[in-house]
Amino acid sequence: MHQLFSQVLGQRDLSRAGDLFSLEDTDIEDCLSQALDQIKDISCSPDYLTNDNDQAVVEICITRITTAIRETGSIEKHSRALVGLWESCLEHNLTPQGENTEDTPHAKIASDITSCILQNYSCPSVMVLAVPVAVRFLQRGNRGLSRNMSSYLSLAAIAKVDLLAEHAEAITLSVLGGNHMLLRVLPSVYPKQPDTIHHHLSKLTAKMTQLESAEKPHLICLIQMIADQHPLGCRE
Repeated sequence: MHQLFSQVLGQRDLSRAGDLFSLEDTDIEDCLSQALDQIKDISCSPDYLTNDNDQAVVEICITRITTAIRETGSIEKHSRALVGLWESCLEHNLTPQGENTEDTPHAKIASDITSCILQNYSCPSVMVLAVPVAVRFLQRGNRGLSRNMSSYLSLAAIAKVDLLAEHAEAITLSVLGGNHMLLRVLPSVYPKQPDTIHHHLSKLTAKMTQLESAEKPHLICLIQMIADQHPLGCRE
């Protein structure tokens, strides 16, 4: 690992963390996966939730790492470590408690690296790792994260529908739970997993009166697809 990264992460040295941005992206690219693994160890430590210094160090390091990954085009090389850190956030609380609307520390980590991962929705090797994890975030009750995931998954449905189809049940349940943005995914998923959609069809059609005008066409499209293939209708 680069000496400065080693110092900042090894000693949780917030005073030197900003200096990471003075390094050339190419000088640190080789050690990014190792740095991500160390960040995961720090964020999973028992005192991370109450340690403001460690949280600040992690936030700065993640920003530096994701910037370097984008600038060097090395997402495929580091996707396993990046998705590993992302997935580790699912082991922790992601939903603000009580009247506190600020993201939890692990929700912040997840949010900070989501776009770096999912903006590569047309890259098969990255999506194979990312889609199963992204779907799990939909079920964790953080509206901001869920909305962000839904936006990228909608794009992934255009490029890699087969990967999303494997998670048709979870996506449909997310829609029924109020995540209407994912309605636009269902017409793409339907030909791959028709039985899953048929099973929930009556509940989906009942959502029509709750939808905004921009959301209704996606459900209408799905219903029309089903009607074209099953003129007598589908029963739940």
